Amino acid sequence: MVDPIAWYDANAEAVVTRYETVLSEEVHDWLRDLLPQGTASVLDIGAGSGRDAAWLAANGHDVVAVEPSASMRAAAASLHDDPAINWIDDRLPTLGVVSRSGLSFDLILLSAVWMHMPENDRRRAFRKLINLLRPGGLMAITLRIGPKDPERGFHSVAPEEVEALARDHGALVEKHVEAMDLLGRHDVRWAQMAIRLPDDGTGALPLLRHVILNDDKSSTYKLALLRALSRVADSAAGFVRQTDVDHVAVPFGLIALNWIRLFKPLLSAGLPQSPTNVGLDRLGFVKQAYRKLDDVSHLDMRVGMRFPSELSAVLHQALKDAANTIERMPATYMTYQGGGQVFPVTRPHRQLRPKSIHLNQEYLFSFGEMLVPRHLWQSLQRFGAWIEPAIVAEWGRLIRGYASRQGKQVDDGAMAVAMTWDEPNRDVSLARKRALEMSANGNLYCVWSGRRLDDKSLDVDHCLPWIVWPCGDLWNLMPAHRTVNQKEKRAHLPGDRLLRSAQDRVLNWWGPAYAEGVPTISDRFWLEANSSLPGIRAAKGTLDDVFDAVCLQRMRLRCDQQVPEWAGEKYI
Repeated sequence: MVDPIAWYDANAEAVVTRYETVLSEEVHDWLRDLLPQGTASVLDIGAGSGRDAAWLAANGHDVVAVEPSASMRAAAASLHDDPAINWIDDRLPTLGVVSRSGLSFDLILLSAVWMHMPENDRRRAFRKLINLLRPGGLMAITLRIGPKDPERGFHSVAPEEVEALARDHGALVEKHVEAMDLLGRHDVRWAQMAIRLPDDGTGALPLLRHVILNDDKSSTYKLALLRALSRVADSAAGFVRQTDVDHVAVPFGLIALNWIRLFKPLLSAGLPQSPTNVGLDRLGFVKQAYRKLDDVSHLDMRVGMRFPSELSAVLHQALKDAANTIERMPATYMTYQGGGQVFPVTRPHRQLRPKSIHLNQEYLFSFGEMLVPRHLWQSLQRFGAWIEPAIVAEWGRLIRGYASRQGKQVDDGAMAVAMTWDEPNRDVSLARKRALEMSANGNLYCVWSGRRLDDKSLDVDHCLPWIVWPCGDLWNLMPAHRTVNQKEKRAHLPGDRLLRSAQDRVLNWWGPAYAEGVPTISDRFWLEANSSLPGIRAAKGTLDDVFDAVCLQRMRLRCDQQVPEWAGEKYI
């Protein structure tokens, strides 16, 4: 294949003439509403004829125009002589000159560039681009969808690949549109993608991205700590204590529990977690107790589970070993740039070993607490859908690197399975059993429509839909008419007005079905509600408290994940 830079050097005059026949305002009209306001720093990669760099400079921006072809660069600089444009000889995937400059950018433009990148270089290139974006910044990529052109170094590209790269680096695709070719080539079309680096304005996301993507790592421990915290933020936020205006306190036992749950399938698959780790060797938390947990599934290591006395001593010691490793290693070495621990830990001087274990809030706090800066905690809750995939992708990259140093190959399929955070099965059997018992007495009603239910019309509905938030807690399982559930609500959030109008029916279901009946069911109901819902004031408060917490969780899913709603107006 011909070097594409050599081709552009040889054909610069014709290429520049062709590019200049189309206005930037037309080519990038799709981007108009997303461009930064005021004066912004812009990186135009593969700037070509300088057409787009000149357009951006004319809009008041400071532009760094990267063009590796000397002939193209000279022609462009002559054609668009603007002091706001800084021309640089640099190229992907390294962008060494730009990286050494220390600059960061509000907008990075790659117009008709990505198809020049060989597939093996794209992940490295994307990582470099993400590191050059400012928090909240935008990357605009246009992908040429059309026949290959070996002479010009064109490779096949696909929007799905770019979406996956964005997800793996904690970014989100804000806009994706398709367009015909403005130069009249009928076999060419363009995928236009705007990728945003989320920012909540607190500095939390840049710090998290730094730890995930750039921080020095001698093992996967820092990533494991972040993912363990991310899992708490997603599914057990109710266990967190509000300490002061700056921090929340996370039960250290819960972090240790998630830590073991994360590592167990990875170690069972023989995936190395450091350059020298082979099997279970050379991992600080893998001691005698951990090795005795072979017969305990990682799926059983979740909030609410009980363990008999013969397993309690082993699990308790394994959690202590994990907690010691977390405190000594990632919690100590994850620091701010100016010094100081990001996640300080407080441990008890003495901890009694229980005769049996119930993985509830009291027991998990008995290991101590980890203080999490409030802005980081809120970001983990709000942006977990983008943060966790970035952690998983980087963790996988480290594993591949460690395996390569050991002369091994990693089965990507096996690693993907081991990396998956398995949720409890979508089991509604207990809720259905209680519903059928109530329907036999004529006391069962659809929480949405108010219609009386029998065994033929009954569906068990996940109030907050499983597809967006896999939660099989009892409080989330409600009786609904089959037609209403399957044809109207489906996988939507209930609208706020609809949910509040259904409050009496919801409470009249929760009470006799769960909270007021068999003690083991009641205990499970309250434990699950306290674990996964925010703002419940007591271990066994009132059902109104639980309902208010469900409304808050509904709002969080609506705002943070943009889950579509079902208004159900005819039932209000």
